[in-house]
Amino acid sequence: MTDMPSPATASAKPAENGSQKKRRGPGALATAYLVIYNVVMTAGWLVIAVGLVRTYLTKGSYHNLYYSIERPLKFFQTGALLEIGHCAVGIVPSSVVLTAFQVMSRVFLTWAVTHSVREVQNEDSVLLFVVAWTITEIIRYSFYTFSLLNHLPYIIKWARYTLFIVLYPMGVTGELLTIYAALPTVKKTGLYSISLPNKYNFSFDYYTFLILVMVSYIPIFPQLYFHMFHQRRKVIVAEHKKSD
Repeated sequence: MTDMPSPATASAKPAENGSQKKRRGPGALATAYLVIYNVVMTAGWLVIAVGLVRTYLTKGSYHNLYYSIERPLKFFQTGALLEIGHCAVGIVPSSVVLTAFQVMSRVFLTWAVTHSVREVQNEDSVLLFVVAWTITEIIRYSFYTFSLLNHLPYIIKWARYTLFIVLYPMGVTGELLTIYAALPTVKKTGLYSISLPNKYNFSFDYYTFLILVMVSYIPIFPQLYFHMFHQRRKVIVAEHKKSD
């Protein structure tokens, strides 16, 4: 999926209910590590953004831009796997299951689809989700960095809880079209499929699996998308009401 809608900023906020205890944030060492991690990830996605823009200006076309940012995209998207560990050890107050699902879905698309099925790398749909991911991640990691430093500019907060309205559907559309474009090649080559008979008496059809992945977007996408709208009402709309 395109965004990481969980609002965990790694520095906990006080509970609105006075009867609830204030959640403790990460310690000084954990905070320093998270700041470094988020700064590095912000810089990494900025490198991807610059690579896309520079190649576009050089070639004068948006076609085949994937090859100009293939390596940094794989590196920094795979680096997001560390976020599952952050949740697991408790230095970030997010759901391990939700974070794992969101991170793994992107890693899966990066490696098991786009990398493995080279025929789709020329598809415009790849650029669609790459651009959506890039803008989303620059905003998200900047948001986390400034939140950890207790100095969050309003423009970043606004972008975090507003631009997803366009970026999330844009990314999901690119992801689905890319998986769909990979289906003919997967079916023809039998990529990652295991057929019977074999000594393990086990079969796996990667083609069918990809179709099931596409179908899974139907119940999951609306939940995550409207969750972000709920977060936007809490963060942006509520803040405007207070200022009024």
